[in-house]
Amino acid sequence: MTDPLHIVCPHCHTTNRVRQADLGQAPDCGSCHKPLFVAHSLALTEPLFDRHVSRSQIPLLVDFWAPWCGPCRQMAPAFEQAAAQLEPQVRLVKVDTEAEQALGARFQIRSIPTLALFANGREVARQPGAMGAADIVRWTRAHL
Repeated sequence: MTDPLHIVCPHCHTTNRVRQADLGQAPDCGSCHKPLFVAHSLALTEPLFDRHVSRSQIPLLVDFWAPWCGPCRQMAPAFEQAAAQLEPQVRLVKVDTEAEQALGARFQIRSIPTLALFANGREVARQPGAMGAADIVRWTRAHL
């Protein structure tokens, strides 16, 4: 029997314990009772980003973007399509570097969009530039 994984709820941000075998069974949050996986990306502020990175035991794929960035807006639908394909093995989140400048600075984001993959609380891969959904999925799986 495997130990349960810690999964942070995308709605109330409570940490839940979920058996790995139950990830694909549409688990709900023990606190707010909403689905832990919604097949969409999640917009995070700095405190919520830190909670998800440090407490969730599934990888986190982050799209660092800004609303004024054309390639960022162009990639947004592909990122959503990738979320539907990668969850529940990976949580996809978006960080608006305009609103969350401290996060952009902390991770030295020099160009947007930039994808960063986090596992076990640390960054394991980074890719600048817009990508299509299939490339996002392929790139993410190749780095896990």
